[in-house]
Amino acid sequence: MNQYQKLYTPNDTAVVFIDHQPQMTFGVANMDRAALMNNVVLLAKVAREFGVPSVLTSVETESFSGYVWPQLLDVFPGQKVVERSSMNSWDDSGFRQAIEATGRKNILMTGLWTEVCVTWPTIEMLGAGYNIYVVEDCCGATSVAAHDAAMSRMVQAGAVRLTTIAALLEFQRDWKNRAHYDALMGILKQHAGAYGAGVEYAYTMVHKAPQSAKEPQLVPKSSH
Repeated sequence: MNQYQKLYTPNDTAVVFIDHQPQMTFGVANMDRAALMNNVVLLAKVAREFGVPSVLTSVETESFSGYVWPQLLDVFPGQKVVERSSMNSWDDSGFRQAIEATGRKNILMTGLWTEVCVTWPTIEMLGAGYNIYVVEDCCGATSVAAHDAAMSRMVQAGAVRLTTIAALLEFQRDWKNRAHYDALMGILKQHAGAYGAGVEYAYTMVHKAPQSAKEPQLVPKSSH
């Protein structure tokens, strides 16, 4: 069977977060940077909920790029971030060891910038026998053209394009699976935009769940 003719699961997949750092973020011009950050945190929280191993790596933190986004680090408190000098993560022995330690061959790839720090390791990891799924709205490039060209190059090499919502729903797969259902719905309400608003509507208006205690309660109009 072709490696991409079956769905991945939380048990055979790892997620990689490459260089989500301030200096790299400044150069992102292919999409709204707030949306990019939200998507990355959304994917990270879902990976944590489903117990999917995640590898975080950064480049030249103190000399150029700055520290990994605190919003992402907060999802994985205490986890080691693999520090590199190479633009290609796969050149770094620490990164390769971290990937190998997951024991997974399906890799969801995210990072900055798409055209370099995502493309280069993707190509070489495909050559090393990994199945790479590039979550493209968790990747930022220096222009729309740079992002599109990079995605085309990776697909030509054998990678698969995904977006955040599709990527995380593949972990859930079937709504009868309840183990992660409530936690997933909570994460989606926080980060999934219109989809999250729909989840909140279904919970409160259709299923008559109470409003979240963190949300302001509606105050009845005065009878005066």
